[in-house]
Amino acid sequence: MLAEMSNDQRRQLIDAQQAFHAWREADREFRHSYRGGMRWRRIARHEYLYRIQGKVEKSLGPRSPQTERLLADYQSQRTRLRERRRRLSGKLDKMARLNRAHGIGRMPATAAKVLRKLDEAGLLGNQLFLVGTHSLYAYEAKAGVRFETDLTATSDLDLLVDARQHMSLAVAEDVKPEGIMGLLRKADRSFTRTDEFRATNDDGYYVDLIAPFRAHEASEAAIRLGDTNDDLAAAAILGLQWLINAPKFEEIVIGSDGRPLWVSCIDPRAFALHKYWVSRQNSREPTKRRRDAAQARAVAFVASDYLNLEFKAKDLSALPLDLTTVAKELVAAAHKERDRA
Repeated sequence: MLAEMSNDQRRQLIDAQQAFHAWREADREFRHSYRGGMRWRRIARHEYLYRIQGKVEKSLGPRSPQTERLLADYQSQRTRLRERRRRLSGKLDKMARLNRAHGIGRMPATAAKVLRKLDEAGLLGNQLFLVGTHSLYAYEAKAGVRFETDLTATSDLDLLVDARQHMSLAVAEDVKPEGIMGLLRKADRSFTRTDEFRATNDDGYYVDLIAPFRAHEASEAAIRLGDTNDDLAAAAILGLQWLINAPKFEEIVIGSDGRPLWVSCIDPRAFALHKYWVSRQNSREPTKRRRDAAQARAVAFVASDYLNLEFKAKDLSALPLDLTTVAKELVAAAHKERDRA
């Protein structure tokens, strides 16, 4: 079901997470406050200081000791922050080799690239969050364990289908007009829309957008995102509203390339209970139902025994009450499976 990380792996993971946290803070501050620049512009016989952000230019006033200090402080802080970001990025590059050597790079490469772009755009953790199998990498990083690969793969006929080749993103609210496809193509130019709610790259990796049914949209097949025909829609999924409203879970994980990334997904307790519910649906394919049940037990075990999270109805009020009452049964089943292993 799972194996604990060694002390060396834990130490390396913590070091990488701390370095990445510092880099991400510096990068976000730079993007928010210091992207673009300032410059003097002569109008008639006077010079004015302008703040430039993309195509927007705003006058900060005529040249004076005050605006000269403003420009000097801005340039000094911008240089300092850019140097800090560059230095931390170099440190992360060096740590990437160690992360791979220690075997802590778990998030598949394409998924990591996509999630980094979504985080950079400010969508991850706001309009979008991760659901499905890829969430396990966040849970195991927090707990200091590794889930066995049979929880990320399922047998379908005589073929082994690797679930890590498929990532699902849940939509909590409308996405920015530029849409998702533009961000996916920044991560990998080969991404194309292959279905209304699915994009696939040349390696066969696909990303699905899913959204909960809403009362006035329950009869629709999909919920449109963005404002262009080329953009993706989100497939409406029954039961997903529970996850939209469930507590969220954030963690820094390591990609298979050795570089860290920030992940926002659902609370592991909500994940386990939802997977348990899915495993009980007769419309679900039998092979997928078995994997759903196995993932539910494994994540429930990690949540209770490693993360010390209690399955309290108050914490999980977004889920149906009859579902939260099976939590004890689920945790007990997880312990029994663990004892047999």
